[in-house]
Amino acid sequence: MSPSSELPLVGLSEIVAADRRFAGRIRRTPVLHLDAPVSAPGRTTERLPELLLKAEHLQMLGSFKIRGAFNAIASLPEEVRARGVVTFSSGNHGKAVAHAAAVHGIKATVVMPDTAPDVKIDGVRALGATVELVTPERRDVHPYELAERTGAHMVHPFDSREVIAGQGTVGLELLQQVPALSAVLVPVSGGGLISGVAAAVKAQRPDVAVIGVEPELAADAAESLRSGERAVWPTEDVYRTRADGLRATSLGTLPWAHIRQLVDDIVTVSEDDISRAIHGLACHGKQLVEPSGAVAPAAFLCGRYVPPAGAGPVTAVVSGGNVDPALVASVLTAQF
Repeated sequence: MSPSSELPLVGLSEIVAADRRFAGRIRRTPVLHLDAPVSAPGRTTERLPELLLKAEHLQMLGSFKIRGAFNAIASLPEEVRARGVVTFSSGNHGKAVAHAAAVHGIKATVVMPDTAPDVKIDGVRALGATVELVTPERRDVHPYELAERTGAHMVHPFDSREVIAGQGTVGLELLQQVPALSAVLVPVSGGGLISGVAAAVKAQRPDVAVIGVEPELAADAAESLRSGERAVWPTEDVYRTRADGLRATSLGTLPWAHIRQLVDDIVTVSEDDISRAIHGLACHGKQLVEPSGAVAPAAFLCGRYVPPAGAGPVTAVVSGGNVDPALVASVLTAQF
């Protein structure tokens, strides 16, 4: 048995406590019906269950990340919080930490790769955080050096009980909103979101399938689940995907323990699938989402995940909507 499988998993009580800790500061995002699903060539939509969208792109700051960041910072003892916080992020987690830090009146520093979209860098700065840009290879190293030098508390984007518990409130809401749920599709990067969703869902409805979705170009989690060993991909490989929020090179150790025990499968989608989903969600669903947010719907819409016959509703978590306008323009004018 690997060390990660022995780690205690986040419990339902921790997720419920996070939900209470929010005290109305976090939105309860809607579940939307996708009226006219798109499909890959040759994909039939006959007898498929309905696809619903858990609209985390409509969450505060445009992504689910505020849930975990707020819970992590709100859980800190005051004397620790007063030293400030530091984190690393491709954008959405950085915005979330910046906002949560501002709410609590503390300093935040966000380390970001110099390849991050300007819209995300500007968004973090606009919320009052200090941004330090580094090469992608240094993104996951530099913040620990900062924390050691300054005494600031590290708020890890995914390898944290408090962050996982906060993200788990997505699953808590979803079961209340879709009682007949048969499966939930969740994008996977470092694994914090799917860990929290799986912990919330499986504790109450073990019959509901929890399916992770990754870009083919950053499929370390899919490889990990199939091999039984946590895989680490080279930075230059995962940075090939346009889904910039899903470029973690490996799962966190705590998320890996959750995925091994609670996640039913992880499927992958191509870059073309992601573009088709962005296009379809905008044109048919009237929802503008970033590539990372389109990954989970893409698995259903492009046939990478096919529910069993007679299954109930399937919900895809649309994780973010902080999109680069130039990218959207190129996708919306493409021919599919």
